[in-house]
Amino acid sequence: MHPSFEFINHRPWPLPEKPWRGRQTWTDLAFIHYEITEADLRPYIPDELEIDTFDGAAWIGLVPFDMKGIAFRGLPKVPGLSHFPEINVRTYVIRDGKPGVWFLSLDVPNPVAVWGARKFFHLPYHRADIRLTVDGKQTSYYAKRDTRLFDGVYSGGSFIDPPADSFERWASERYCLYSQDTTGRLYRGQIHHKTWPLQSATLHLNEQTYLHNLNVKDRHPVILFSKSIDVAIWLLEQI
Repeated sequence: MHPSFEFINHRPWPLPEKPWRGRQTWTDLAFIHYEITEADLRPYIPDELEIDTFDGAAWIGLVPFDMKGIAFRGLPKVPGLSHFPEINVRTYVIRDGKPGVWFLSLDVPNPVAVWGARKFFHLPYHRADIRLTVDGKQTSYYAKRDTRLFDGVYSGGSFIDPPADSFERWASERYCLYSQDTTGRLYRGQIHHKTWPLQSATLHLNEQTYLHNLNVKDRHPVILFSKSIDVAIWLLEQI
C-alpha cells in the first residue's frame, strides 16, 4: 500500500482501476508562477488540449525541487537513479474534464533519466547542471542549461490551508499529466498524493532566464513551498 492511499477523498475523480507502477518523493519544492496570455501559450499546446485558466488568465509554473525515492513498484531503488534534483516549466490544461499539467520542459542532471522519460513518458526532459543545497529552512537552487539559468534561494514560511477555489489549490492539486509522442499521439499519465502541505514562501532570484523564450507577464504575488510529498505513479494511457 502506498502511503498516499490513506487520503483519497480530495481527488477530483476516482483512483485508476489499473495498479500503480512507480513511486517518488518530491521535497523542498517551490511553485513560482507567471501570467501568460492564451494566445501566446497556444503554440506550445496540442490542439486536442484545452488551456486551463484561472480568473481569465493562463499561467506558467516554474517548479524547482528535489526528487527522491524513485523506484518501480516492488523493486528496490537503483543507486544513481533514485535521487536527483529537477526543475520544470509547466502549464495547465484540460481533456475530458480532467485538469492536468502540460510540461514545456523538465531538466535533470541525470542522462539516463532523460533517456527513460523521453522514451517511455514522451516528456521533454533535458540534461542540465543542477545544484541544490538545503540549510535549515532555506533552499539554494542553481540550474543551468544552454542559455537557461535559475539561480535563487527560497524559504518556506507558515503553513497555509487555501480554500478549494483558490489559485493556490488550482495550481497545485493536479492528478495527471499530458504528453504527446513524435507521431502526435496524446497520452495521459495519472498520479496520486495527499493534498499538498503548502507553506507560504519567500524567494530571492539572482537570475532567471528559464522563461526567456516565453512572453510571460508579471509574476504571481504568491510563492508556495512544500517540504515533502509522496507520490504514486501510473503508466501512460493513450487517449
